[in-house]
Amino acid sequence: MLNKVGNLGGIFAKKALHPLADAQELKRIVAELPKDNAFRAVDEVAGWLESALASDELSIDRLYEAARQLDDAAQSHLRRLCRDYLHTARLSRAEEKRLWSISHGFWVLLASTYERCLGGLAAGDKPVDPLKTALPAICTRLIAALGAILKWEQFHYGPSANQLWARLGNALLVAEAAGVATRGVQLGRAGGVSSPTQEYQKVMTFQAASMDSLLPLEIELAERLIEHFLPGFVFTAEAQHDCVYWVDLQLAQPPLRLARRPAAAQPSQRFFKPGAAHAGIKELLHGLERGDDVPAEVKLGAQYYGRTLIPVLRHLAAYLAPVPPQRRHDRHRVKHRLSVLNGLVNAFVAFSGEFGGKPAGLQMESWVVDNVSRGGFGAVINSIPADWLKVGALLAIQPDGGDNWLLGIVRRYHRTSESDAQVGIETLARQAFSVELKARTASSYAAVSGTPALLLENRGEPGEVRVVLPPASFDLQESLECSIEGRRCLLAPAALIEQTADYELARYHLSRLG
Repeated sequence: MLNKVGNLGGIFAKKALHPLADAQELKRIVAELPKDNAFRAVDEVAGWLESALASDELSIDRLYEAARQLDDAAQSHLRRLCRDYLHTARLSRAEEKRLWSISHGFWVLLASTYERCLGGLAAGDKPVDPLKTALPAICTRLIAALGAILKWEQFHYGPSANQLWARLGNALLVAEAAGVATRGVQLGRAGGVSSPTQEYQKVMTFQAASMDSLLPLEIELAERLIEHFLPGFVFTAEAQHDCVYWVDLQLAQPPLRLARRPAAAQPSQRFFKPGAAHAGIKELLHGLERGDDVPAEVKLGAQYYGRTLIPVLRHLAAYLAPVPPQRRHDRHRVKHRLSVLNGLVNAFVAFSGEFGGKPAGLQMESWVVDNVSRGGFGAVINSIPADWLKVGALLAIQPDGGDNWLLGIVRRYHRTSESDAQVGIETLARQAFSVELKARTASSYAAVSGTPALLLENRGEPGEVRVVLPPASFDLQESLECSIEGRRCLLAPAALIEQTADYELARYHLSRLG
Protein backbone atom coordinates (compact mmCIF):
# COMPACT_ATOMS: atom_id res chain seq x y z
CA MET A 1 0.00 0.00 0.00
CA LEU A 2 2.61 2.51 1.07
CA ASN A 3 5.51 1.27 -1.09
CA LYS A 4 5.87 4.47 -3.13
CA VAL A 5 9.62 4.27 -3.58
CA GLY A 6 9.74 0.59 -4.47
CA ASN A 7 12.88 0.00 -6.55
CA LEU A 8 15.42 2.73 -5.88
CA GLY A 9 18.02 1.20 -8.16
CA GLY A 10 17.26 3.57 -11.01
CA ILE A 11 17.73 6.67 -8.88
CA PHE A 12 21.34 6.22 -7.87
CA ALA A 13 24.30 4.10 -8.86
CA LYS A 14 24.77 0.65 -7.45
CA LYS A 15 27.27 1.72 -4.77
CA ALA A 16 25.77 5.15 -4.09
CA LEU A 17 24.23 5.97 -0.75
CA HIS A 18 20.50 5.99 -0.16
CA PRO A 19 19.02 9.40 -1.19
CA LEU A 20 18.02 10.12 2.42
CA ALA A 21 21.68 9.81 3.46
CA ASP A 22 22.55 13.00 1.59
CA ALA A 23 21.52 16.19 3.41
CA GLN A 24 20.90 18.16 0.19
CA GLU A 25 18.90 15.36 -1.38
CA LEU A 26 16.80 15.03 1.80
CA LYS A 27 16.14 18.78 1.70
CA ARG A 28 15.01 18.50 -1.93
CA ILE A 29 12.73 15.54 -1.18
CA VAL A 30 11.03 17.44 1.65
CA ALA A 31 10.69 20.61 -0.45
CA GLU A 32 9.10 18.75 -3.37
CA LEU A 33 6.37 17.04 -1.36
CA PRO A 34 2.92 17.93 -2.79
CA LYS A 35 1.58 21.08 -1.14
CA ASP A 36 -2.08 20.76 -2.13
CA ASN A 37 -2.70 17.01 -1.90
CA ALA A 38 -2.47 15.71 1.66
CA PHE A 39 -3.02 12.08 0.73
CA ARG A 40 -0.22 12.07 -1.87
CA ALA A 41 2.14 13.93 0.47
CA VAL A 42 1.66 11.45 3.32
CA ASP A 43 1.87 8.54 0.90
CA GLU A 44 5.22 9.80 -0.43
CA VAL A 45 6.62 10.36 3.06
CA ALA A 46 5.47 6.87 4.06
CA GLY A 47 7.19 5.47 0.98
CA TRP A 48 10.50 7.09 1.95
CA LEU A 49 10.19 5.78 5.51
CA GLU A 50 9.48 2.31 4.19
CA SER A 51 12.52 2.43 1.92
CA ALA A 52 14.71 3.70 4.77
CA LEU A 53 13.64 0.81 6.99
CA ALA A 54 14.49 -1.64 4.21
CA SER A 55 17.93 -0.12 3.58
CA ASP A 56 21.25 -0.91 5.26
CA GLU A 57 22.95 2.14 3.70
CA LEU A 58 21.74 4.69 6.25
CA SER A 59 23.76 5.36 9.38
CA ILE A 60 21.71 5.77 12.54
CA ASP A 61 22.28 9.53 12.73
CA ARG A 62 21.21 10.03 9.09
CA LEU A 63 18.20 7.76 9.61
CA TYR A 64 17.07 9.88 12.56
CA GLU A 65 17.61 13.15 10.69
CA ALA A 66 15.57 11.85 7.75
CA ALA A 67 12.79 10.58 10.03
CA ARG A 68 12.68 13.87 11.95
CA GLN A 69 12.43 16.05 8.84
CA LEU A 70 9.90 13.80 7.11
CA ASP A 71 7.89 13.62 10.34
CA ASP A 72 7.75 17.41 10.64
CA ALA A 73 6.93 17.85 6.94
CA ALA A 74 4.02 15.40 7.13
CA GLN A 75 2.26 16.86 10.17
CA SER A 76 0.12 19.50 8.44
CA HIS A 77 -0.97 16.93 5.85
CA LEU A 78 -1.79 14.40 8.58
CA ARG A 79 -3.95 16.99 10.33
CA ARG A 80 -5.81 17.59 7.06
CA LEU A 81 -6.44 13.87 6.58
CA CYS A 82 -7.65 13.58 10.17
CA ARG A 83 -10.08 16.48 9.62
CA ASP A 84 -11.39 14.80 6.47
CA TYR A 85 -11.79 11.52 8.36
CA LEU A 86 -13.64 13.06 11.29
CA HIS A 87 -15.71 15.79 9.63
CA THR A 88 -16.77 14.44 6.22
CA ALA A 89 -20.52 13.80 6.34
CA ARG A 90 -21.60 10.27 5.42
CA LEU A 91 -18.09 9.04 4.69
CA SER A 92 -18.32 5.90 2.53
CA ARG A 93 -16.77 2.73 3.85
CA ALA A 94 -14.21 2.71 1.03
CA GLU A 95 -13.13 6.32 1.69
CA GLU A 96 -13.09 5.73 5.45
CA LYS A 97 -10.79 2.75 4.94
CA ARG A 98 -8.57 4.75 2.56
CA LEU A 99 -8.10 7.64 5.01
CA TRP A 100 -7.69 5.32 7.99
CA SER A 101 -5.15 3.08 6.27
CA ILE A 102 -2.86 5.90 5.07
CA SER A 103 -2.89 7.64 8.47
CA HIS A 104 -2.50 4.52 10.60
CA GLY A 105 0.12 3.12 8.22
CA PHE A 106 2.17 6.31 8.40
CA TRP A 107 2.36 6.20 12.20
CA VAL A 108 3.29 2.50 12.14
CA LEU A 109 6.22 3.22 9.81
CA LEU A 110 7.31 6.31 11.73
CA ALA A 111 7.30 4.47 15.06
CA SER A 112 9.34 1.63 13.54
CA THR A 113 11.86 4.15 12.19
CA TYR A 114 12.35 5.84 15.55
CA GLU A 115 12.65 2.41 17.18
CA ARG A 116 15.42 1.57 14.70
CA CYS A 117 17.23 4.73 15.82
CA LEU A 118 16.76 3.87 19.49
CA GLY A 119 17.96 0.32 18.91
CA GLY A 120 21.04 1.61 17.07
CA LEU A 121 21.94 3.79 20.04
CA ALA A 122 21.58 0.88 22.45
CA ALA A 123 23.70 -1.37 20.21
CA GLY A 124 26.43 1.25 19.84
CA ASP A 125 26.11 1.51 16.06
CA LYS A 126 28.45 4.08 14.49
CA PRO A 127 28.27 7.01 14.38
CA VAL A 128 26.12 7.50 17.46
CA ASP A 129 27.90 10.22 19.42
CA PRO A 130 26.13 13.12 17.62
CA LEU A 131 22.84 11.29 18.15
CA LYS A 132 23.12 10.91 21.93
CA THR A 133 21.99 14.50 22.46
CA ALA A 134 18.89 13.64 20.41
CA LEU A 135 17.88 10.78 22.74
CA PRO A 136 15.10 12.75 24.53
CA ALA A 137 13.66 13.77 21.16
CA ILE A 138 13.84 10.21 19.80
CA CYS A 139 12.03 8.80 22.84
CA THR A 140 9.45 11.59 22.85
CA ARG A 141 8.72 11.27 19.14
CA LEU A 142 8.58 7.47 19.38
CA ILE A 143 6.08 7.51 22.26
CA ALA A 144 4.00 10.14 20.43
CA ALA A 145 3.96 7.97 17.28
CA LEU A 146 2.92 4.88 19.25
CA GLY A 147 0.21 6.95 20.92
CA ALA A 148 -1.05 8.01 17.49
CA ILE A 149 -1.24 4.34 16.47
CA LEU A 150 -3.36 3.66 19.56
CA LYS A 151 -5.66 6.61 18.74
CA TRP A 152 -6.22 5.56 15.14
CA GLU A 153 -6.90 2.00 16.26
CA GLN A 154 -9.42 3.43 18.72
CA PHE A 155 -11.08 5.31 15.85
CA HIS A 156 -11.67 1.79 14.49
CA TYR A 157 -12.56 0.52 18.01
CA GLY A 158 -9.58 -1.84 18.03
CA PRO A 159 -8.08 -4.30 18.10
CA SER A 160 -4.83 -3.00 19.57
CA ALA A 161 -1.93 -5.36 20.18
CA ASN A 162 -0.76 -5.53 23.79
CA GLN A 163 2.80 -5.48 22.43
CA LEU A 164 2.28 -1.76 21.81
CA TRP A 165 2.48 -1.21 25.57
CA ALA A 166 5.81 -3.04 25.82
CA ARG A 167 7.16 -0.74 23.08
CA LEU A 168 5.84 2.34 24.90
CA GLY A 169 7.31 1.15 28.18
CA ASN A 170 10.70 0.39 26.66
CA ALA A 171 10.98 3.89 25.18
CA LEU A 172 10.24 5.47 28.55
CA LEU A 173 12.60 3.13 30.42
CA VAL A 174 15.43 4.02 28.02
CA ALA A 175 14.77 7.73 28.60
CA GLU A 176 14.66 7.23 32.38
CA ALA A 177 17.90 5.24 32.38
CA ALA A 178 19.61 8.09 30.49
CA GLY A 179 18.17 10.70 32.87
CA VAL A 180 16.24 12.51 30.09
CA ALA A 181 12.67 11.31 30.72
CA THR A 182 11.47 14.75 31.80
CA ARG A 183 13.62 16.81 29.43
CA GLY A 184 11.46 19.01 27.21
CA VAL A 185 11.96 18.91 23.44
CA GLN A 186 10.36 20.80 20.56
CA LEU A 187 8.10 18.63 18.42
CA GLY A 188 8.11 20.17 14.95
CA ARG A 189 7.06 23.67 14.01
CA ALA A 190 3.60 23.44 15.59
CA GLY A 191 3.97 20.51 17.97
CA GLY A 192 4.88 22.43 21.10
CA VAL A 193 7.25 21.24 23.82
CA SER A 194 6.92 17.79 25.35
CA SER A 195 9.00 15.06 27.00
CA PRO A 196 9.04 11.25 27.09
CA THR A 197 7.20 11.23 30.42
CA GLN A 198 4.54 13.69 29.23
CA GLU A 199 3.87 11.69 26.07
CA TYR A 200 3.60 8.43 28.01
CA GLN A 201 1.31 10.04 30.59
CA LYS A 202 -0.91 11.30 27.76
CA VAL A 203 -1.19 7.81 26.26
CA MET A 204 -1.87 6.19 29.64
CA THR A 205 -4.59 8.75 30.43
CA PHE A 206 -6.11 8.19 26.99
CA GLN A 207 -6.28 4.44 27.70
CA ALA A 208 -7.73 4.97 31.18
CA ALA A 209 -10.54 7.10 29.72
CA SER A 210 -12.27 4.06 28.10
CA MET A 211 -12.82 5.59 24.67
CA ASP A 212 -14.85 2.67 23.26
CA SER A 213 -18.12 4.42 24.11
CA LEU A 214 -17.26 7.60 22.17
CA LEU A 215 -17.59 8.47 18.49
CA PRO A 216 -14.35 9.15 16.54
CA LEU A 217 -14.74 12.95 16.71
CA GLU A 218 -15.40 12.67 20.44
CA ILE A 219 -12.26 10.51 20.80
CA GLU A 220 -10.22 13.24 19.07
CA LEU A 221 -11.71 15.93 21.32
CA ALA A 222 -11.10 13.77 24.40
CA GLU A 223 -7.42 13.47 23.47
CA ARG A 224 -7.17 17.25 23.02
CA LEU A 225 -8.84 17.85 26.38
CA ILE A 226 -6.54 15.31 28.07
CA GLU A 227 -3.56 17.22 26.65
CA HIS A 228 -4.99 20.49 28.00
CA PHE A 229 -5.47 19.06 31.52
CA LEU A 230 -2.30 16.91 31.45
CA PRO A 231 -0.36 18.93 34.07
CA GLY A 232 -3.07 18.13 36.63
CA PHE A 233 -2.89 14.34 36.27
CA VAL A 234 -0.42 12.48 38.50
CA PHE A 235 1.94 9.83 37.06
CA THR A 236 4.21 8.37 39.70
CA ALA A 237 6.48 5.44 40.54
CA GLU A 238 4.89 5.18 44.00
CA ALA A 239 1.58 3.41 44.68
CA GLN A 240 -0.28 6.16 46.53
CA HIS A 241 -3.54 5.38 48.31
CA ASP A 242 -5.71 7.25 45.79
CA CYS A 243 -4.13 5.94 42.58
CA VAL A 244 -6.69 4.32 40.27
CA TYR A 245 -4.58 2.73 37.48
CA TRP A 246 -1.21 1.04 37.25
CA VAL A 247 1.05 -0.24 34.49
CA ASP A 248 4.30 -2.19 34.30
CA LEU A 249 6.62 -0.66 31.71
CA GLN A 250 8.26 -4.03 31.06
CA LEU A 251 5.04 -5.93 30.33
CA ALA A 252 3.03 -6.22 27.13
CA GLN A 253 -0.24 -5.24 28.77
CA PRO A 254 -2.25 -2.00 28.94
CA PRO A 255 -2.84 -0.08 32.18
CA LEU A 256 -5.10 -1.89 34.64
CA ARG A 257 -7.52 -0.53 37.20
CA LEU A 258 -5.96 -0.62 40.66
CA ALA A 259 -8.64 -2.69 42.39
CA ARG A 260 -5.82 -4.07 44.51
CA ARG A 261 -2.07 -3.61 44.55
CA PRO A 262 0.05 -5.73 42.19
CA ALA A 263 1.16 -9.04 43.70
CA ALA A 264 4.78 -7.88 43.88
CA ALA A 265 6.26 -4.39 43.69
CA GLN A 266 8.60 -3.83 40.73
CA PRO A 267 10.80 -0.82 39.82
CA SER A 268 9.12 -0.76 36.40
CA GLN A 269 5.62 -0.20 37.81
CA ARG A 270 3.98 3.21 37.40
CA PHE A 271 0.76 4.54 38.90
CA PHE A 272 -1.84 7.07 37.82
CA LYS A 273 -4.44 9.23 39.52
CA PRO A 274 -6.60 12.12 38.23
CA GLY A 275 -5.22 14.65 40.72
CA ALA A 276 -6.25 18.26 40.18
CA ALA A 277 -7.21 17.55 36.55
CA HIS A 278 -10.57 16.10 37.59
CA ALA A 279 -11.65 19.34 39.24
CA GLY A 280 -10.54 21.25 36.14
CA ILE A 281 -12.59 18.99 33.87
CA LYS A 282 -15.69 19.43 36.04
CA GLU A 283 -15.21 23.20 36.20
CA LEU A 284 -15.05 23.46 32.40
CA LEU A 285 -18.06 21.14 32.08
CA HIS A 286 -20.19 23.18 34.47
CA GLY A 287 -19.24 26.39 32.68
CA LEU A 288 -20.31 25.03 29.30
CA GLU A 289 -23.54 23.67 30.79
CA ARG A 290 -24.28 27.22 32.00
CA GLY A 291 -23.80 28.47 28.46
CA ASP A 292 -20.25 29.85 28.74
CA ASP A 293 -18.02 29.95 25.67
CA VAL A 294 -15.14 27.50 25.27
CA PRO A 295 -12.11 29.23 26.88
CA ALA A 296 -9.53 30.45 24.38
CA GLU A 297 -6.73 28.56 26.14
CA VAL A 298 -8.39 25.21 25.37
CA LYS A 299 -6.81 24.29 22.03
CA LEU A 300 -8.99 21.80 20.14
CA GLY A 301 -7.61 22.15 16.62
CA ALA A 302 -10.80 23.89 15.43
CA GLN A 303 -13.77 25.85 16.78
CA TYR A 304 -16.47 23.77 18.47
CA TYR A 305 -19.72 24.67 20.17
CA GLY A 306 -19.97 23.94 23.88
CA ARG A 307 -22.74 21.41 23.25
CA THR A 308 -20.27 19.31 21.23
CA LEU A 309 -17.81 19.22 24.13
CA ILE A 310 -20.32 18.61 26.93
CA PRO A 311 -20.81 14.84 26.37
CA VAL A 312 -17.05 14.38 26.01
CA LEU A 313 -16.35 16.25 29.24
CA ARG A 314 -19.06 14.27 31.04
CA HIS A 315 -17.37 11.09 29.88
CA LEU A 316 -13.92 12.25 31.03
CA ALA A 317 -15.31 13.50 34.34
CA ALA A 318 -16.74 10.02 34.96
CA TYR A 319 -13.86 7.83 33.77
CA LEU A 320 -10.97 10.00 34.99
CA ALA A 321 -12.51 10.44 38.43
CA PRO A 322 -10.98 9.52 41.81
CA VAL A 323 -13.54 6.68 41.82
CA PRO A 324 -14.15 5.47 38.24
CA PRO A 325 -17.63 4.18 37.27
CA GLN A 326 -18.66 0.87 38.75
CA ARG A 327 -20.98 -1.58 37.04
CA ARG A 328 -24.55 -0.79 38.12
CA HIS A 329 -26.01 -4.21 37.34
CA ASP A 330 -24.57 -7.71 37.56
CA ARG A 331 -23.85 -9.47 34.28
CA HIS A 332 -25.16 -12.96 33.63
CA ARG A 333 -23.50 -15.16 31.03
CA VAL A 334 -25.87 -16.47 28.37
CA LYS A 335 -25.77 -17.61 24.75
CA HIS A 336 -28.75 -16.57 22.68
CA ARG A 337 -29.20 -15.42 19.11
CA LEU A 338 -30.82 -12.10 18.16
CA SER A 339 -32.29 -10.65 14.99
CA VAL A 340 -31.19 -7.02 14.59
CA LEU A 341 -32.52 -4.17 12.45
CA ASN A 342 -30.69 -0.87 12.15
CA GLY A 343 -32.08 2.64 12.27
CA LEU A 344 -35.30 4.48 13.00
CA VAL A 345 -37.03 3.64 9.71
CA ASN A 346 -36.53 -0.11 10.15
CA ALA A 347 -37.47 0.09 13.84
CA PHE A 348 -40.65 1.98 12.89
CA VAL A 349 -41.63 -0.93 10.62
CA ALA A 350 -40.76 -3.54 13.27
CA PHE A 351 -42.81 -1.88 16.02
CA SER A 352 -45.76 -1.11 13.74
CA GLY A 353 -46.91 -4.72 14.03
CA GLU A 354 -48.04 -4.74 10.42
CA PHE A 355 -46.04 -7.87 9.64
CA GLY A 356 -46.90 -9.89 12.72
CA GLY A 357 -43.52 -9.19 14.30
CA LYS A 358 -41.62 -10.56 11.28
CA PRO A 359 -40.89 -7.68 8.86
CA ALA A 360 -40.30 -8.98 5.36
CA GLY A 361 -37.74 -7.63 2.92
CA LEU A 362 -35.59 -5.78 5.48
CA GLN A 363 -31.83 -6.36 5.87
CA MET A 364 -31.63 -8.22 9.17
CA GLU A 365 -28.44 -9.10 11.06
CA SER A 366 -27.96 -12.12 13.32
CA TRP A 367 -25.93 -11.52 16.50
CA VAL A 368 -25.17 -13.69 19.53
CA VAL A 369 -25.87 -12.39 23.05
CA ASP A 370 -22.92 -13.07 25.33
CA ASN A 371 -24.20 -11.57 28.60
CA VAL A 372 -27.25 -9.76 29.96
CA SER A 373 -27.95 -7.35 32.81
CA ARG A 374 -30.88 -5.18 33.86
CA GLY A 375 -29.61 -2.29 31.77
CA GLY A 376 -28.84 -4.14 28.54
CA PHE A 377 -26.61 -6.84 27.12
CA GLY A 378 -23.39 -7.60 25.33
CA ALA A 379 -23.37 -9.20 21.90
CA VAL A 380 -20.79 -10.88 19.69
CA ILE A 381 -20.77 -10.08 15.96
CA ASN A 382 -19.08 -12.58 13.65
CA SER A 383 -19.38 -10.47 10.52
CA ILE A 384 -19.32 -6.70 11.01
CA PRO A 385 -22.12 -5.15 8.93
CA ALA A 386 -21.53 -2.34 6.45
CA ASP A 387 -21.20 1.34 7.27
CA TRP A 388 -23.90 1.73 9.93
CA LEU A 389 -22.42 -0.02 13.00
CA LYS A 390 -21.06 2.63 15.39
CA VAL A 391 -21.46 3.96 18.90
CA GLY A 392 -24.95 5.48 19.12
CA ALA A 393 -26.55 3.26 16.47
CA LEU A 394 -30.29 2.69 17.07
CA LEU A 395 -31.36 -0.97 16.96
CA ALA A 396 -34.60 -2.91 16.88
CA ILE A 397 -33.84 -6.30 18.46
CA GLN A 398 -35.83 -9.52 18.52
CA PRO A 399 -34.70 -12.60 20.51
CA ASP A 400 -34.86 -15.80 18.48
CA GLY A 401 -38.06 -17.71 19.11
CA GLY A 402 -40.02 -14.62 20.17
CA ASP A 403 -42.21 -12.12 18.38
CA ASN A 404 -41.56 -9.15 20.67
CA TRP A 405 -39.12 -6.37 19.72
CA LEU A 406 -36.81 -4.35 21.98
CA LEU A 407 -35.31 -0.96 21.22
CA GLY A 408 -31.62 -0.49 21.99
CA ILE A 409 -28.63 1.79 21.43
CA VAL A 410 -25.03 0.69 20.85
CA ARG A 411 -23.06 2.21 23.74
CA ARG A 412 -19.75 0.36 23.39
CA TYR A 413 -18.01 -1.03 20.34
CA HIS A 414 -14.76 -3.00 20.24
CA ARG A 415 -13.32 -4.87 17.27
CA THR A 416 -11.67 -8.17 18.15
CA SER A 417 -10.51 -8.70 14.54
CA GLU A 418 -11.13 -7.24 11.09
CA SER A 419 -14.44 -9.10 10.82
CA ASP A 420 -15.51 -9.70 14.44
CA ALA A 421 -16.60 -7.32 17.18
CA GLN A 422 -18.17 -7.05 20.62
CA VAL A 423 -20.84 -4.45 21.33
CA GLY A 424 -22.52 -3.23 24.50
CA ILE A 425 -26.19 -2.39 23.99
CA GLU A 426 -28.34 -0.31 26.33
CA THR A 427 -31.98 -1.38 26.37
CA LEU A 428 -33.86 1.83 25.62
CA ALA A 429 -37.35 0.32 25.79
CA ARG A 430 -39.02 -3.07 25.99
CA GLN A 431 -42.15 -1.65 24.43
CA ALA A 432 -42.59 1.03 21.77
CA PHE A 433 -45.34 2.30 19.48
CA SER A 434 -44.85 3.41 15.89
CA VAL A 435 -46.58 6.77 15.43
CA GLU A 436 -46.74 9.48 12.79
CA LEU A 437 -46.19 12.96 14.22
CA LYS A 438 -47.78 16.07 12.76
CA ALA A 439 -47.26 19.71 13.69
CA ARG A 440 -49.98 21.11 15.96
CA THR A 441 -50.07 24.27 13.83
CA ALA A 442 -51.23 22.41 10.72
CA SER A 443 -54.60 23.70 9.48
CA SER A 444 -55.81 20.25 8.50
CA TYR A 445 -54.60 17.36 10.62
CA ALA A 446 -55.57 14.71 8.08
CA ALA A 447 -53.97 16.40 5.07
CA VAL A 448 -50.44 16.72 6.43
CA SER A 449 -48.01 13.83 5.95
CA GLY A 450 -46.64 12.56 9.23
CA THR A 451 -43.09 12.15 10.52
CA PRO A 452 -42.33 8.54 11.52
CA ALA A 453 -41.36 8.25 15.20
CA LEU A 454 -41.33 5.82 18.11
CA LEU A 455 -43.25 6.47 21.33
CA LEU A 456 -41.54 4.75 24.26
CA GLU A 457 -42.81 3.52 27.60
CA ASN A 458 -42.80 6.13 30.34
CA ARG A 459 -39.76 6.20 32.65
CA GLY A 460 -39.93 9.80 33.81
CA GLU A 461 -42.48 12.14 35.32
CA PRO A 462 -46.17 11.17 35.23
CA GLY A 463 -47.68 12.20 31.92
CA GLU A 464 -44.30 12.26 30.17
CA VAL A 465 -43.19 10.01 27.33
CA ARG A 466 -39.95 9.61 25.44
CA VAL A 467 -40.01 9.89 21.68
CA VAL A 468 -37.42 8.86 19.08
CA LEU A 469 -37.58 11.23 16.11
CA PRO A 470 -35.66 11.75 12.86
CA PRO A 471 -32.65 14.11 13.14
CA ALA A 472 -33.34 17.86 13.38
CA SER A 473 -37.02 17.25 14.26
CA PHE A 474 -37.21 18.39 17.88
CA ASP A 475 -38.34 21.97 18.43
CA LEU A 476 -38.90 23.26 21.96
CA GLN A 477 -41.46 25.74 20.55
CA GLU A 478 -43.51 23.25 18.57
CA SER A 479 -46.12 20.81 19.88
CA LEU A 480 -46.95 17.71 17.90
CA GLU A 481 -50.00 15.52 17.40
CA CYS A 482 -50.28 11.81 16.81
CA SER A 483 -52.83 9.03 16.90
CA ILE A 484 -52.53 6.34 19.58
CA GLU A 485 -54.97 3.43 19.42
CA GLY A 486 -57.33 5.54 17.33
CA ARG A 487 -57.30 8.60 19.63
CA ARG A 488 -55.64 11.91 18.83
CA CYS A 489 -52.98 12.95 21.34
CA LEU A 490 -50.95 16.10 21.95
CA LEU A 491 -47.22 16.01 22.59
CA ALA A 492 -45.87 19.17 24.22
CA PRO A 493 -42.03 19.37 24.10
CA ALA A 494 -40.18 19.09 27.43
CA ALA A 495 -36.47 18.46 26.69
CA LEU A 496 -34.03 17.01 24.19
CA ILE A 497 -32.28 14.03 25.81
CA GLU A 498 -29.90 12.85 23.09
CA GLN A 499 -29.02 13.98 19.59
CA THR A 500 -27.13 12.06 16.89
CA ALA A 501 -26.73 12.34 13.13
CA ASP A 502 -29.37 9.61 12.68
CA TYR A 503 -32.06 10.32 15.29
CA GLU A 504 -33.07 12.38 18.32
CA LEU A 505 -34.43 11.22 21.68
CA ALA A 506 -36.68 13.71 23.48
CA ARG A 507 -39.19 14.00 26.33
CA TYR A 508 -42.73 15.22 25.72
CA HIS A 509 -45.81 15.82 27.88
CA LEU A 510 -48.62 13.59 26.59
CA SER A 511 -52.30 14.55 26.76
CA ARG A 512 -55.47 13.38 25.00
CA LEU A 513 -57.35 15.59 22.55
CA GLY A 514 -61.12 15.69 22.18
